[in-house]
Amino acid sequence: MQIWRSVEQVPADLGSAVVTIGNFDGVHRGHRHVLRQARSTAERLGADRVVAVTFDPHPIAVLRPDHAPPTLTSIRHRAQLLEEAGVDAVLVVPFDRAIAGWTPQEFFDRIVRETLHAVAVVVGANFRFGRLAAGDVATLTTLGAEHGIEVEGVALDGGPQVWSSTYVRHCLATGDVAGAAEALDRPFTVSGVVIRGDQRGRDLGFPTANVPTPADEAAPADGVYAGWLTRLDTQERFPAAISVGTNPTFAGERERRVESYVLDRDDLELYGVEVEVAFIERLRGMVAFEGIEKLIETMHDDVRRTREILGL
Repeated sequence: MQIWRSVEQVPADLGSAVVTIGNFDGVHRGHRHVLRQARSTAERLGADRVVAVTFDPHPIAVLRPDHAPPTLTSIRHRAQLLEEAGVDAVLVVPFDRAIAGWTPQEFFDRIVRETLHAVAVVVGANFRFGRLAAGDVATLTTLGAEHGIEVEGVALDGGPQVWSSTYVRHCLATGDVAGAAEALDRPFTVSGVVIRGDQRGRDLGFPTANVPTPADEAAPADGVYAGWLTRLDTQERFPAAISVGTNPTFAGERERRVESYVLDRDDLELYGVEVEVAFIERLRGMVAFEGIEKLIETMHDDVRRTREILGL
C-alpha cells in the first residue's frame, strides 16, 4: 500500500490508474460500494492500480472551521481501511484555501489527469469538486470525455437510510454505537496512547486504561458501553466495560476521556501503550451518583451486562 502525502510524491511512472475521490471518512458501507465499482472498473480496463484521493484536513475545517465535523478515522486508519476495500494507493491532498480556489477544470487537470494519469474516475453520484463545489459528475464526465477518461457516478448505497459519514456521526452523538456499526460494517473504534489518570478506578476495584478524546475526533456520547480493548503492539484483545465522559460523580473533572476496564484483570501494565477501543453496545447514560457505594454497585452491574452482551 502506497500513501502519498502530496502530488509531488506521486511517481511520474505511475502507470494507468482508476481514480476514486472523496473524503472517505470512516470508509463506511457507502464508500465501499463505490470502491468495489472502482476495483471492478480497473479489472475491466486492465488498469495498473486503483488510487483513492482523500483530503487532510477535511475541507470544511478550512472553509468553515466552526462547522468542521469531528473525524471518524485518522489518515493512517483511513488508508488501512481503504486498502482492505481494494485500493492500491492513496493520495492525501493537503487541503488549503489555495486548493479550495481551484476551478473544476484545474482540479481535474492537476490531480486526475497530470498527476494520476487516470483512465477512469469512479465517484459517488453526489460528488462535488472545485471552487464553491461548482463541479459535479456531469462536469467530470464532460472533462473526462475531452481526454478519453471514462467517468462513472455510482448511485448512493443504503435504503431507506443512505450510508454516510454524517449518519455515522449522528449515531455516535446519540450513543447508538450499534447503528454506527451497521453503517460502518464494523464496530466504531477510537485509538490512542494510554495515559495515567487519577487512578480512582483502581481504588474502587476497577482499574481503567484511559485514552483522551480530542475535540476534533469523533467519540460516542457520554455513557457506559460494552466493547473490546486491543493492544496494538501485541494485538491482544480483551473484553471491556467502557466509560466515555468526564465522570460527573467526582467534582472538578472536566477532561473528556475513554476509560476501559478490562474484565477481571488488574495486572495489565498499559501506560504508554497504544490501544484501540471498539464499542459494541450502550449500557447506560452517564450518571452522577450520590455515594461511592451506589457507584460501585452500578459498576458491578455494568460488568455483568458486558459479559452477557459479549457472550462471555
